[in-house]
Amino acid sequence: MDRTREAAKAVVAARLSTTALSPLPAAVRPQDVAEGYRVQNAVHEMLADTEWGRVVGYKIGCTTSVMQQYLKIAHPCAGGLFSGRIHPSGAHLNHAGYFRPGIECEIAVRLGRDLSPADAPFTADMVAEAVESYRPAIEVVDERYADWPHTEAPTLIADDFFAAGCVLGAPTARGALADLAQLTGRTLINGVEAARGIGADVMGHPHNALAWLANNLAGRGKALRAGQIVLTGSLVQTQWPAPQDEVVVSIAGLGTVSLTFSGAAPIA
Repeated sequence: MDRTREAAKAVVAARLSTTALSPLPAAVRPQDVAEGYRVQNAVHEMLADTEWGRVVGYKIGCTTSVMQQYLKIAHPCAGGLFSGRIHPSGAHLNHAGYFRPGIECEIAVRLGRDLSPADAPFTADMVAEAVESYRPAIEVVDERYADWPHTEAPTLIADDFFAAGCVLGAPTARGALADLAQLTGRTLINGVEAARGIGADVMGHPHNALAWLANNLAGRGKALRAGQIVLTGSLVQTQWPAPQDEVVVSIAGLGTVSLTFSGAAPIA
């Protein structure tokens, strides 16, 4: 039996059927982070010809102490960003199309050149030079697990670590920005601030998160490519909007990005 493929088939079947992912059978459950990423690779291959589409970038989770404490995972985790799940600012998303959609306040980067495994290990300064532009972003996550607090990190990684898409704002060229570490990000729901953080909350600097991702991929024989988008990690704890909520992420120096969740409003 091909453990990796069987685990990936279970993950993909749950995602495509919008069925909560239960703990994988012990016979195929990834036993460590490295095996989780091998399953994730197989998941990406299987999803490429579905509505999710091919991988066009990555998201990084658990890059802040607040998110590591919230998820009880002490290290960053990477997942795919899919062509069929990238939306423009102002998007309307169906709340009922998710199990429990959450939103995160992110600084996204678009790469202007490749970061090849041959050039690893990467530093923050090295990856910064590969960035073409930055964008304010809302990452959309989905709590699609039957019992996520008891779902182990390797399985969460196999399933792209809650990834459900993103909404991207307008780009700002790399040279037009001051220090990302000092930028303040705010999440507003229906015009009311729900949380705020700064770029330095993301591993000290978003470029540190990007370097972590480049090194993580290089260790798996993979490269970040020119044109790919990377969500560097949430500046604040995940928020859980209700149907009909309007979400705005505002990042000083980068601008704003918004989305509205359609669907029936909750009963008071």
